[in-house]
Amino acid sequence: MAITRRQKEVIDFLSGFTQKNGYSPSYEEIATGLGLNSLATVHKHITNLQNKGLLQRAHNRSRSIDVLPATPVASKKNYERLPLLGRIAAGRPVEAIETAESISLGDIIGSREVFALEVRGDSMRDEHIVSGDYVLVERTRTAREGEIIVALIDGADATLKRFYREGAMIRLQPSNAEMAPIYAPAGSVSIQGKVLGVLRKYA
Repeated sequence: MAITRRQKEVIDFLSGFTQKNGYSPSYEEIATGLGLNSLATVHKHITNLQNKGLLQRAHNRSRSIDVLPATPVASKKNYERLPLLGRIAAGRPVEAIETAESISLGDIIGSREVFALEVRGDSMRDEHIVSGDYVLVERTRTAREGEIIVALIDGADATLKRFYREGAMIRLQPSNAEMAPIYAPAGSVSIQGKVLGVLRKYA
């Protein structure tokens, strides 16, 4: 897809900044880096590039502009990609069931902000969340009783468990009869997200 010289400069700046810093630039940093006087001009370039399928951004958080990999014009495949942020404790292999149904990530995700985690361990095996699976996690700081969440304990240890409040304590319940629940003070448990679905690959 054809782009203007200035749009090419915007993409090159975004790519270079993100590679150097590990996060995407703000509109102000883009304006400064390209010598632009107006944030409206930056917004116009970003919007045009997004409409051309060359950028993606999340409207509900800052520093969320990502350069998408270029794809051939003739290609008819459209893969939705999620950031793989790490690995999380749970599951072991169970029997696979093949169906004739089809589904896209968009059916699960909708307009929500979602990331992926690769599963490791045995704690959620009775939910059929097994080692090697990828859980799709909606980024959120709150959860309802019984939801499967990604919990961060004392700011260091992350785990995948069902969430329950018990007075001043949080019970993080594994779905594995051989494992005991984790109890922690509510103030030491930070919810990172809740599970929307599971992806499994057999090859």
